[in-house]
Amino acid sequence: MAEITIGSRIKKSPFYAATIEAGVTHFTIYNRMYMPTSYGDPLGEYHRLTSGVSMWDVGAERQVEILGPDARSFCDRVSARDVSKLKPGRARYAPICNHDGILINDPIALCLTEERWWLSIADGDLLQHCQAIAGSEGFDVDVFEPDVSPLAVQGPKAADLARDLFGTELVETLGFFHHREVELDGIAMVVCKSGWSRQGGYELFLTDGTKGQALWELVATAGEKYGIAPGTPHHMERIENGLLSYGSDTDDDTDPIEAGLSQWCDMDRPFVGRDAIAARHEEPEHRRTLVNVYVDVVDRNELWTADQPYPASVDGQPAGFLRTAVWSPKLTRFIGLALIPRRHAEPGTYLDIGAAGIVTGMTVTDVPFGVSL
Repeated sequence: MAEITIGSRIKKSPFYAATIEAGVTHFTIYNRMYMPTSYGDPLGEYHRLTSGVSMWDVGAERQVEILGPDARSFCDRVSARDVSKLKPGRARYAPICNHDGILINDPIALCLTEERWWLSIADGDLLQHCQAIAGSEGFDVDVFEPDVSPLAVQGPKAADLARDLFGTELVETLGFFHHREVELDGIAMVVCKSGWSRQGGYELFLTDGTKGQALWELVATAGEKYGIAPGTPHHMERIENGLLSYGSDTDDDTDPIEAGLSQWCDMDRPFVGRDAIAARHEEPEHRRTLVNVYVDVVDRNELWTADQPYPASVDGQPAGFLRTAVWSPKLTRFIGLALIPRRHAEPGTYLDIGAAGIVTGMTVTDVPFGVSL
């Protein structure tokens, strides 16, 4: 089995040592950092996330800080979604495109103050993109990566744990995608009611990387009575609940409308890539769309996860790709997301999959899971 060599060229999060002590078994490389993807028990980690509480090292979810008088107008310029009226203490999902209208990241935009914003990014080089736009278009801002590393607490019992850590007032007054600067035992952070799951939870944006071990231990100790244990962003849960994974569900020619994000693209205002998106969809029947699929796997006793896109076909003709697939404990079958031509996207359409000995085909469905954010 192939392994990743741990070395100094790839950065480690402030929680890295704690994850090693906790028994992490698998990493991926995300924003040039090691990010845990499993502690060796995928089903146990799934059930903990969906019925209890789980803590995740998502320090690789880096921030792009926008600081200066033009911070608001700059963020509105690069975001496909209108963030011009976002208030301090609030956050918003904000897809970002290049000048060709291609989705290059789907961060959460956090407005800390009028002149200080974070873009909490997925895997990708958004920092350089933002620096280039700021410089070429003359925005009065500094664009840089701050010392900020999120620790996620997710699951139905996350609110109980947050109440123990931060008090009842914060839990009862902090709305979804709202955030607040707090201090816990001398550790400064921004707490946001958010996270890459549908189970509810919080992201603790640590603002001092030297305090990673201390924060991990505080959360782990407080969560013992709720059965907390380390976990990771979970593909079983996120595909069941329609959470987009930029780069996994999309390719290098996917625009946000194809990715199912049209409701988050405010096309009546200028933003980077808007005109290109409009031009791409002048003849929408030629475009692709991301759809939910039931997947027919050869060995249904194997807990299989798609490790690459698999080509799809209809009547022997190419018809896009199965982008991601996984076993669904909730639906007790294999499910996935496919990027296919719109003409094949009608629920009930069957597509053959070119993965001999692994997958035979897939059927488009819109029930019971969906692609939305």
